[in-house]
Amino acid sequence: MSAINATDAADVLGKFRVQQDSAAAGGNELGKNEFMELMIAQLKNQNPLEPQDNGEFISQLAQFSSLEEMQGLSKSVDDVASQFRSTQALQASAMVGRTVLAPSEIGILGAEGEITGTVEVPASTGGLRVSIESQNGERIRQIDLGASQAGIASFQWDGKDGNGNALPPGPYRIVAEGSYPSGTEQLATRISANVDSVSLGQGGKVTLNLAGMGSIALSDVEQIN
Repeated sequence: MSAINATDAADVLGKFRVQQDSAAAGGNELGKNEFMELMIAQLKNQNPLEPQDNGEFISQLAQFSSLEEMQGLSKSVDDVASQFRSTQALQASAMVGRTVLAPSEIGILGAEGEITGTVEVPASTGGLRVSIESQNGERIRQIDLGASQAGIASFQWDGKDGNGNALPPGPYRIVAEGSYPSGTEQLATRISANVDSVSLGQGGKVTLNLAGMGSIALSDVEQIN
């Protein structure tokens, strides 16, 4: 029987870790069977005059058990994450053709002839207004909403200019402003938009493709109409 010294016998587990790291880098994974084979080889080739300490052997068995449990836990987590992504994508696909409320300064005037949205009011204001601008920055219409408490204020534009003339479909910039003692402050807006399609990106990230407004993350959706 071949023999190795006690130090080499104690290093078998360490060699396994090195081999496992090397295999992982190369795309091959050493599992519990390989671990057990190495441990058995350690026992067969130990120095009979200096056998492995029982406590050390038990410690290695405990490490083997922990490794197996960690591998099982990792697989369970991966399975749950995969199921979650699939469920999220399925739920998002049901939103195609519906209208969502999303952060934006651009509204699309469509066949329905109106743009709706909300304004985030951080503090009470005595004068809240929403301006509609063309693509070249020309102000087309101003909607005065009056005094507003802190919170969310809704607005609606009927697609007409200040003279009551209907404007052509297309993108328009929505600018919300509040009057405060320190001056006029531009406020964040959320605009209603139609969902054209849903994309599932790398890592399971779900994005919604909005008509005329580009793509946004599913988590950015504030409301589904």
